[in-house]
Amino acid sequence: MAISSAQMESMTSLSNDLFYDILRRLDGPTLASAACTCAAFCSISREERLWENVCSSMWPSTGREDVKSLISSIGGFKKFYADCFPLIVNKEVTEYQRNEYLEDSEEWTEAEYYGDMDESEGISPLDFVSLVDIRYKDRPVCSKVLWGIPNANGINGWFYNCPFRVDLLTYPSSRDNDRDDEVTLSVSDGLPPVTSMERERKDGKLWQELRDGLRLSWIIVNRKAKQAANLASWSPLGGQRHWPTDKDFVIRFGSVLSAKDILPCQVVECVLIMKFRMTRMEGEGVHTTLKLTELSMQLEDMEGTHVNGRNSLLILKGALSCRRSKNYSEVLESCYLYSKVQSELREEKMRNENRLDRLCILSGITAFATLWYYYIL
Repeated sequence: MAISSAQMESMTSLSNDLFYDILRRLDGPTLASAACTCAAFCSISREERLWENVCSSMWPSTGREDVKSLISSIGGFKKFYADCFPLIVNKEVTEYQRNEYLEDSEEWTEAEYYGDMDESEGISPLDFVSLVDIRYKDRPVCSKVLWGIPNANGINGWFYNCPFRVDLLTYPSSRDNDRDDEVTLSVSDGLPPVTSMERERKDGKLWQELRDGLRLSWIIVNRKAKQAANLASWSPLGGQRHWPTDKDFVIRFGSVLSAKDILPCQVVECVLIMKFRMTRMEGEGVHTTLKLTELSMQLEDMEGTHVNGRNSLLILKGALSCRRSKNYSEVLESCYLYSKVQSELREEKMRNENRLDRLCILSGITAFATLWYYYIL
């Protein structure tokens, strides 16, 4: 909308304090848009305090003093927001890569696949920090901070050669090792009351509310590279009802990361798992309650195999400079494209294995018939 000269004169007569008071009430996208409207808004929008408020509102984990110092050391809150608000989008899962993977994955030697640890010595697990925030129906319910990657200093390269996995509920989430309270959701948070699991199996109302209401942000920061990126898809990509028990609900988030020149599949999936267990059902004086029992991250290749620690560090470092988008539907589309190609790959492998099985059976029958022929002669 064009601003008339009269409106401009009226605006210039206002004090910067009033402008600041207006801008501090805006969310990130609106603040960024307002900064483009006039010189006054543009100048004031450079204030770090504004972006600090935006970040702490969206990601409560950034409100901690140690995290504030971390963000200041890597370029400030405005840069942090610009890096972490857009989500990773990867559309490199093409037909070419799918066909190439089927042919080339078997050609990689063990040394090429697992890599040389000397190449990754410049990447320290201690350089990574995880800032994790969960919201339910736009209300913060959990914030955790993990400094470094746990168990990364194992003897004889244990971490580098074993499957990479981080479970935030297993380790202390702060430098002070303060006690972490249980994370629960209840009817007061907006959960629908559940009177029996039989009814929940039929209508799935609780499951649907969880999938529609939960949002996850998992930001990794590399202190040495002074870069940050959000690994989550914000909205759930899928999940499982009643697994492994009838009272468990598993929600899956994630993103597709580049593994170019690291793994034969060229792209991998960052799998973020959130699991809730029902601890109480609706009854007299009791309300439906869910407890968070798992909050984890791991990397999987096209075959669903867990990526080892060494390659995971290389992939996470590359993720800090991946392409990103503010269009969440585009982000989800790239994740669904990966799942589609992964399913097609599995089907192709099954067809190849079935063909080999038939050839083996046919060869066995032929050999048996030949032996029997010579025997009766």
